[in-house]
Parts: sequence; structure tokens; C-alpha cells
Amino acid sequence: MAARKISERDIKLAQPIKLILSDVDGVLTDGSIIVDNAGIESKAFHVRDGLAIKLWQASGGSFGLLSSRNSQIVKLRAAELGVKLVRQGYSDKLPIAREIFSELGLSHEEVCYIGDDLPDVPVLNEVGLAVAVADAAEEVIQSARWVTDKPGGRGAVRELIERIMKAKGSWEDVLPFRPMDR
Repeated sequence: MAARKISERDIKLAQPIKLILSDVDGVLTDGSIIVDNAGIESKAFHVRDGLAIKLWQASGGSFGLLSSRNSQIVKLRAAELGVKLVRQGYSDKLPIAREIFSELGLSHEEVCYIGDDLPDVPVLNEVGLAVAVADAAEEVIQSARWVTDKPGGRGAVRELIERIMKAKGSWEDVLPFRPMDR
């Protein structure tokens, strides 16, 4: 797949972003919730999303998770990635999102939110950079400024972080190697 060209609009939207908030189910996962006969829940996370989250945080950005559901797996994955900002069990996400903005002293323009379904729309309408995954509900796509090429759970968060960091000119700063000129 060819690299996306960074536009002036991308740069304008990405420059102020200091916090990326993400939904979990349908964004960091493909939305599947697998429950075995013992009632044990499992989810699959994309490894490239995890690396991008670590790189974003290493560059000084903040990353948080905001989910309607409560899941021990999300706590474990967040801890593995060094994500300290985790809010779960909020069916109405907007009040808790506003609380997060206030706690961190951020304006709405400094926040990016990525979602996939109807509970995400109020938060998407509140932030400076609203992002929908490729397979999001139509209402979410209509509320988004950016729509990823990749669906949820398949590298959409990596795509978002890379796009923001390239627009800010900080992507190559976090790479553990120097890209080859072609």
C-alpha cells in the first residue's frame, strides 16, 4: 500500500494534538468478544497498534482508553503498553471525556478521539480531531474528520498515530533506525 500523502489539512488538525483517546472494542479489537464455556472472555489486539501507542507515548504524547464495557483484559493490555489513563464502564462517554480533558488541562482542540460505534459520537463531536475506523457505523463516519483505511483491530490505531506523528514531523524521531532513501 502506498504511503498516504500528508496534506496541509492533516497538519493543521494534527499539530495541536497532545492526547489520543481510544475506544477499545471495535477500535483496538475487531469488535469480537469471545467467551468460552467457563465464562472466560478473550480479545485479540493488533501488535502494531501496541507499538504505535508506545512510540506516541515515547514522543511525549498521552494515550488513554475510554470504554463502555469493563474488562480485565483491557486493564492488562493497558498496563503492558504503559497506558495509565483507562476509564471503563461508562455508557455515556462524554462526561468522563470532559473530566479527562479538565484533569489534563487540555482544550478540546488538543484531543483526538477514535471510535467505531454510536456511543462514540458525542465524544467525536467534542474533540479537535475526530477519527472513525474504516468499518465504523455510518453515523460515526459522518462525525469524523478522518477515517482510517484499516478496520478496527487491524492496525487502525497504528495508522492514526503514524498519520498524526508524520503531520507533526515527529515520526522519524521515534524510529529505532534511519529510513532508507529510495
